Amino acid sequence: MIIKYFTGITRQIKLHHFLRLAALSVVVFFTGSLFPVKAEQQADKRRAKSVIFVYLDGGPAQTDMFDPKPKAGKDITGPLNKTVTTNVPGLEIGEKLPLLAKIADKYSIIRSMTHGINGHETASYVMETGSLPGGRVVYPSIGAVVAFKKENSYQGSIPPYISLTSGSTRFNEAGFLGPKYKSFATGGNAESSQFSVEGIVNGSYSDDQLKNRKALLNSLDNFSEVMPQNEKLVEQDLFQKQAYSLILGDDRKVFNLSEEGDEVRNRYGKNKLGQSCLAARRLIQKGVPFVLVRNGGWDTHKQHFDRMNEKLPELDQALSALLEDLSEKGLIDETIVICGGEFGRTPKILYEPPWNGGRNHFGAAFSYLVAGGGFIGGKVVGATDPKGEKVISRPVYPWDFAESIYTLMGIDTNGTLPHPTEGAIPLLFLPQEKDKRGGMLREIMKTF
Repeated sequence: MIIKYFTGITRQIKLHHFLRLAALSVVVFFTGSLFPVKAEQQADKRRAKSVIFVYLDGGPAQTDMFDPKPKAGKDITGPLNKTVTTNVPGLEIGEKLPLLAKIADKYSIIRSMTHGINGHETASYVMETGSLPGGRVVYPSIGAVVAFKKENSYQGSIPPYISLTSGSTRFNEAGFLGPKYKSFATGGNAESSQFSVEGIVNGSYSDDQLKNRKALLNSLDNFSEVMPQNEKLVEQDLFQKQAYSLILGDDRKVFNLSEEGDEVRNRYGKNKLGQSCLAARRLIQKGVPFVLVRNGGWDTHKQHFDRMNEKLPELDQALSALLEDLSEKGLIDETIVICGGEFGRTPKILYEPPWNGGRNHFGAAFSYLVAGGGFIGGKVVGATDPKGEKVISRPVYPWDFAESIYTLMGIDTNGTLPHPTEGAIPLLFLPQEKDKRGGMLREIMKTF
């Protein structure tokens, strides 16, 4: 009976059934899929997949870097009173950045970043979260939001938000999303060929010892069997698997920079910043959505120019190598690279004691570099006055900056985040005043 039934159905196939099958065959042939690909799905494939945030902790001096003022006089320029011509006509940057000058077509410069905050903690909060300070809600960092929003699409076993080599000490970067979305700080000596995993392994145990400890822990831990549906236990098991994967599994190889060879490592610079940028490139090759390279030493109240003679060449080498390397490997279009700090430094040099040639905190006007992932290269956004003390055109606020990054990552800026007590709240905490909203950086963003 069953055979006769299906035979009868087969004989009754009509012409339109055949045509539908033929149409499906054409779709499969041209798209590789049984289902037609929608335009928005095709657009999503062009979205950025990862972010590398080179964070210059302490606040870099914009007038010595991306917004030089060579004609402003000694009180502004100090000994760094020259510029270098870039490969983009009409664009000049600080004289200590000759390598970046050669590839200016690969990045754009924002010269009108502003928030007016001069305290490290609050300025770090607004630049790393893109949200207003104040209120009873502590917002998560951009990295934590990306980790949360990409949770379902990212299938890697490496944590989705990595800090090289330390996380923020200025604020709780996970905010109300909770510790699950805090950055995974690697720790370790970036100048060496091997990063360590801070808080999990300190180099005092062999692989065999760690495997034995893991086996012992598993033999004693039967909570997951007793309470298999407990969310906290499931989450803890996930963290443990990720930790052991980084310590004992193949994933730890991503931190072993000796695999790159001396030529590549020397190209980035064998210093903390250079090797961290190289590790960041290796991580995004593994699909990690957000990598923050935290580089300190930019809080130059004293001995400013001595520090710049050390820090700027390191940044020039590391950042130019990163951008060129990403381009050569075909990763630049899917990787957003941003570079800057919590604020800038005062354009006017403090020659008087105890500063003796330093620069103080300055949140009124400072610069950022952006590249890749949908940002257009070779452009300048905004401008400051002849001394670099005021934004005179196209102000860019931290929330404008964050909205642009989220948009390029395919994250809906009109969406919400789940607060444990407040329910669904807006993705960003934005000012109500229209004069504090410059808008997304559409002038340097590709359209999708």
